[in-house]
Amino acid sequence: MLDLNYMKIQPKILVLVGMSGAGKSTCVEHLEAKEIPSVYFGGVVVNEVKKRYGADGVTAEHEKLVREQMREVDGKGAIAMRIIPELDALLETHRWVVADGLYSWTEYKMFKEHYGDSALIVAITAPRHLRHKRLAHRPVRPLTEQEVSAREYAEIENIEKGGPIANADYTITNDNDAYALLQNLDNLLIDVGFPLTSKK
Repeated sequence: MLDLNYMKIQPKILVLVGMSGAGKSTCVEHLEAKEIPSVYFGGVVVNEVKKRYGADGVTAEHEKLVREQMREVDGKGAIAMRIIPELDALLETHRWVVADGLYSWTEYKMFKEHYGDSALIVAITAPRHLRHKRLAHRPVRPLTEQEVSAREYAEIENIEKGGPIANADYTITNDNDAYALLQNLDNLLIDVGFPLTSKK
């Protein structure tokens, strides 16, 4: 039986940050297989794009437009403002939660202020040419070289994405295969106290 009092004292939020194609989704799937629930920053943007343009309107251009407009209206912490209540609700019943895809330095500061050391910022990094190759060949919404570069420039210049990557609590470099990435992730989980032999 879960000790909810203990869970409330020491929750852990694994906050993944990284450029597109670095391997965050692979890490999330691995963590979800361990029954760690997740929330997805990009899902907030995608859902808003669908509201405005329909399911067929989910494009890199529309996502960039919506992402930047949300921040113009609600500030650079706009996505985090919508994600934190979801995480708080999950932490009522789970000790470990994943937040996938933190974007900005403002969001980084919001998470550290709200959760303190319980928010573990984990940067997933990979060389630029590997990220671009992965994004060009992914089965869902592949991106051209021009689309990837435009998205990266916008994320770094307009929404401060470099800061959280540079100042992450932990960094995992994904320059090999998925097996090596997940081995490194499991080693990190051990370091931060996740019980790999248990799914609770």
